[in-house]
Amino acid sequence: MPNILLIKTSSLGDVVHNLPVASDIRARFPRARIDWVVEEAYRDVVGMHPGVHRAIPVAWRRWRGNVLKPAHWREVVQFRRALSGMRYDCVIDTQGLIKSALLAQAASGTRHGYAGRCAREPLAAKFYDVTHLVPRDLHAVTRNRRLAAMALGYELPATLDYGIALPAGAAPIEPRPYCVLLHATSRPDKLWPEPAWERLGSELARQGYAAILPWGNDAERARSERIARALPAATVPPALGILGVARLLAEAHAVIGVDTGLTHLAAALGRPVVALYCGTHPGLTGVYAGQGARVRNLGGARMAPEVDEVLTAFDEVAGGDPA
Repeated sequence: MPNILLIKTSSLGDVVHNLPVASDIRARFPRARIDWVVEEAYRDVVGMHPGVHRAIPVAWRRWRGNVLKPAHWREVVQFRRALSGMRYDCVIDTQGLIKSALLAQAASGTRHGYAGRCAREPLAAKFYDVTHLVPRDLHAVTRNRRLAAMALGYELPATLDYGIALPAGAAPIEPRPYCVLLHATSRPDKLWPEPAWERLGSELARQGYAAILPWGNDAERARSERIARALPAATVPPALGILGVARLLAEAHAVIGVDTGLTHLAAALGRPVVALYCGTHPGLTGVYAGQGARVRNLGGARMAPEVDEVLTAFDEVAGGDPA
């Protein structure tokens, strides 16, 4: 039974893109023990995959904010202790950054990563025992899967499986058929205009769908409330943790969202998704759910999609009368 450690710490979309690696390994080695080093904010995402034995949290973002803070050093020591008791047969860093390579160094075992010319940060390759050439012009999901397959010596499975299994939760927030509108993202240039959301939500209401607009901070909540006031059937839910949002997405008729990790999570949960790109290009990191999946990536850098284009894509992936 091999002991395997995965290193993929952040961001949310990157962590979601790495979930199929755990499924691939479990398919090839059913009794493997898979541990995963992940940023503390995304620990619950890794925990959704039943094939992962242990999610080992790091707090790199907090730690680098004040390197002299004693509490941070205690957490670093705890992290190293969490790894020290296990000898791994294979340590796989699919992040390809210097910080992730340094985290891999804390583990005992043969460390695998991208070769310098195909890593996001070429210097990271200096910290691995074995490097692998994986073309950079592949989607991030495929790159992750190929690296793990090369490290462990198996053929890449033909099917894509994110492997998520959600625990049972509370009753749905909205009993009617609903669409989740993910308007919030980390960068202003990724935002879709509020009037566009209002027109989209109004058309969805005309078709019989309620709209739910989740949020993560005060500014996002204010935007959700402004959009909701303009719609005939909309709900702004209370603050939700990642598991609560995942359940909300899993029960949606469809999800329409900007370039944010939750949009990728919706696709991983098997929902019809229309992803809106306004400040980035979706080519290598867009929403990805395998052949035949009901997802569409629209727009690109400085190419925000039009509402009519979004409605057409919605009809293609999730059209029909509300169930």
